[in-house]
Amino acid sequence: MFEIIKIEIIDEDCVRVIRDSFITVANQFNITRQNAPTNPAYIELESLQTMKQKGVDMYGAYINKSLVGFVAIEKSDKYLFFMEKLAVLPEYRHNGYGSRLIDFVVETVKKAGGKKISIGIINENKVLKDWYIQNGFSVSIIKQFPHLPFDVCFLERAV
Repeated sequence: MFEIIKIEIIDEDCVRVIRDSFITVANQFNITRQNAPTNPAYIELESLQTMKQKGVDMYGAYINKSLVGFVAIEKSDKYLFFMEKLAVLPEYRHNGYGSRLIDFVVETVKKAGGKKISIGIINENKVLKDWYIQNGFSVSIIKQFPHLPFDVCFLERAV
């Protein structure tokens, strides 16, 4: 049974799901702890706990009580929310779980009075960019950051 549940206590299971989900992309684009230490492939428990303390809501995607996906929702202002760390373990991909997490975020943001969701991805990741576009997002801006070895594509979706 698939269900999405708010995570109240951040633990190493959350860290494992995020790391194991993002490491496939990190490997594909030669992202390392040295050239992009803030990439979710290298996230530490303390980083997630700090996000939670700042008021970021975190949700887990579970199949039969086993954590297989993750997403965080951060309120930026009255109408804008950031979707962060959307992750589905590689062995569970291509089953619609990522899209279901997006749908969940859209409904959650809508209930909170939000009007727009934003997410940042590696611009060169065409497969992921196309997937977000198929899920209702559109490219808003592409930015370069001096501390990152790739351009960041910000996508937005109205809710």
